[in-house]
Amino acid sequence: MRVSLSATRTASAVLSAVLASSVCMATLAHAQDTPPSAPSTIRSAAVEPSSTVKAEPSAASGDDLGALPPTSDAPPQSDFKEPAKDEQPVTAAPAVPTHPLDPQGEAIIARLKDGKPLLARLPAKDREAMLAFYTIADFKPVWIAGGAFTPVAQSVIARLRAAAEDALDPAAYPVPVLGSAMSEAEVADAELKLSAAVALYARDARGGRVNLAAISKLITPDLDLTPADLVLGQLAVSGAEAGDRLQAYNPNQPGYLALKQRLAAGRGPAVPSTANRTGTLQIPVGVTLKAGMSDPRVPRLRAHFGLPEHSAGTLDAGPGEPDVYDRDVADAVAAFQRSRGLPANGNLTRGTIIALAIPDDVRQRAGSGGGDEAELVSNMERWRWLPRELGPDYVLVNVPEFRLRVYRGGAMRDETRVIVGKTESPTPIFSGAMETAVVNPSWYVPPSILKTMLASGRTSGFEVVRRGGHVSLRQPPGERNALGFIKFLFPNQHAVYLHDTPNRSLFSAAKRAFSHGCVRVDDPFRFADAVLPDSWTEASLRKLIGKGERSIRLPQKLPVHIAYFTAYVDDNGTYRTLPDLYGYDARIKEALGLSSRPGAMVSAPTEPVRRAASVQPGPVAQPAAAARPVRPRREAMHAPAERYAVQRPRRYAPAGYGEPGLWTPAPPPSPRTWW
Repeated sequence: MRVSLSATRTASAVLSAVLASSVCMATLAHAQDTPPSAPSTIRSAAVEPSSTVKAEPSAASGDDLGALPPTSDAPPQSDFKEPAKDEQPVTAAPAVPTHPLDPQGEAIIARLKDGKPLLARLPAKDREAMLAFYTIADFKPVWIAGGAFTPVAQSVIARLRAAAEDALDPAAYPVPVLGSAMSEAEVADAELKLSAAVALYARDARGGRVNLAAISKLITPDLDLTPADLVLGQLAVSGAEAGDRLQAYNPNQPGYLALKQRLAAGRGPAVPSTANRTGTLQIPVGVTLKAGMSDPRVPRLRAHFGLPEHSAGTLDAGPGEPDVYDRDVADAVAAFQRSRGLPANGNLTRGTIIALAIPDDVRQRAGSGGGDEAELVSNMERWRWLPRELGPDYVLVNVPEFRLRVYRGGAMRDETRVIVGKTESPTPIFSGAMETAVVNPSWYVPPSILKTMLASGRTSGFEVVRRGGHVSLRQPPGERNALGFIKFLFPNQHAVYLHDTPNRSLFSAAKRAFSHGCVRVDDPFRFADAVLPDSWTEASLRKLIGKGERSIRLPQKLPVHIAYFTAYVDDNGTYRTLPDLYGYDARIKEALGLSSRPGAMVSAPTEPVRRAASVQPGPVAQPAAAARPVRPRREAMHAPAERYAVQRPRRYAPAGYGEPGLWTPAPPPSPRTWW
C-alpha cells in the first residue's frame, strides 16, 4: 500500500502538520541517551540539530509553542534553547513514505484516517499532530512491542492513573487493555488511544480542559498548550523518566504545590484510584433530551445504565433505534436524578450531565463538613492559567485579595494594597510585561466619556488637543489628575495598567473594588522603588513631581501576572479563603464537574456590558505643581491590574488613555483600618 494523505485534508495542510512535527524531534536535541526501543527515525531526529524559520502563530487556537517542561530529576538541559513565542522551529519536511508499509503500519494510518474518535475531548488539531508524529515514526508503534506495553509506556500509564494527585480525573485518560493474539487493527487502536490519552493529559495539565471564555471574556491567559506531536516526541525518547516528564506539564509553583499537598492530606492515605473513580460518564452538554427525542449521546447513556442497545420490539412496533431517548432511558435517568437530589423528571439536563461526571467519592468529600476539595481543585486549576515560569522578577496581583506583591530573584521583596475593578467592571485576568513608568502623567479622556463631558460642559481644568487625528480632552499632570502622580504601562488587549489615584481614602476600605478595571496602587512611589532600576529611588522620583511628564523605561520588561485565587496557603502554612469577588468560583466548579447543583452558574453575575462612566458633579481642580507630603510607611505592597472602561478586544489603547479614577464615586464612610 502506498501512503496517501489527501483523503483527510489538503496537501498544504498535511505539509504544515509534517513541518510542525519536525519541531518535535528538533527540540529534543538535548536528549543524549535515546532508548533503543524508540523507532530509529525518532532516535535520529532526537539528536540532529535543525534550522529555524519564522512561522506565524495560530491566533485562533491560542496555542503557543512553549518550552517542554523539565522535571526536577531530569539531566541538565543548558544546551536547550526555548523557541520564541513568535517563532516556530522547523526543519525540511521529511519525505512522505512511498515504500509499502508493513501490515501494522497500514493499520495505524488507517485508524488515524478513519474519522472515528480516539478520545472524546481530543481536539482535531491534536489528532492531526498525531498523524504528523507517526509519519516521522514511519507509522510504527511506540508504546506497544510484542503484544505488551513497553517500559516507556508503563511509565506514562502510571502517571495517567495517578492523575488525581494533580486534581485531574484519571477517568478522562483511559488506558487501553491489551489482549492476547491481538490483530494489527486492535494494536493500532490501543496504540493511538494511549497516545491520545497522553496528549490530552498534557493539554489539561497546562489549562486546556476549561473553556475560559465561557467563564468570562475577561479571563484571557496565554496558555502554552504544547502540540501533541511535541508531547509524544519528547516522551517517546524519555525512557523511565517519561511519566515524570508528563507530570511536569502541571504547574510547579510553590502556591500550586501547597494546594496540592493540602489536597493529598485531605484525601488521606488512600488517594482515589482508577477503580473507585469508575461509574462516571462524561458526555457533551447539548440540548435537553426528553422521551421520544433522538441524539448521538443516547448509546453512551444506555451503556452506562446497563440498558440494551435499543428498545425491544412489540406487536405494534419494531425495535427502536439505538439513539432514541425512549422511556427506558428516561426512567434510568430519573432514578439517577433522585439519587443525586436533582429534579427527577427523567430529562437529560445540563445539571444531570454534570452530576454524571462526578465520582461518588468526590461528591461525598465535596459535600462533607470539610467540603473544601472542590475549592482546592478549582484554585489549583487557576495556577494552570499562569505561565509555567513566572520569572525570577515579576509582579503578582491577586484580585480577590486586593493585594500586589513584587518578587525579585524569586523572593518577595515588597507588597501593597490595591484597588481593583467593580463587579460591573471587573479587572481582567491575564499576564503582561511592564515596559514603562510615567511620572506626572497626563490623562486623555477616553471616547466613552468625552461625549458626556462635552455635553455637560464640565471641562474645567482640561485642554482641548488633537490626538491621532481626533479631538480629545487632556487633563494635565497634577494632584487631582485621574491617574495620580505615576502610572505603570504594560501593553495588553484590555488597555489596563497600574496607576496612582487622587482618591487616597478608598484604600482604607476592606473590600477595595472601586475602579473601572485598572489596578490602583497604594503608595505608588514605593512600588516604583521596587520595580524600577536602583538609580530611581522613591526620593528621586518624588523630586520629579511638578516638573512635567517624564517617562522611565525599564531596562528589561517586567512580567505582570494578574491572577484570581480565592483559596491559597500563606507563607506561614495557613490555608486561607477569600470572598469570590466576581462570582467565578461557581462557573469554574461547574466547568470542572465539581458541582452537581442545577444552575450553578446562576449565582454568578452575568457578564456586564461595558459602558461609559458618568461624570460626577463639581469642577475639576487645576493641576498643582507642589509635591504632596511623603506618606508614612504602611504595609508592604502587592498589585492587581486595572482595565479600561470600554472593551476593545485585540487593540492597544494609546498610552495616555486609561480609567478615570477621578470619576469613581466615593464609598460610604468606613472605619479606617488597614485590612
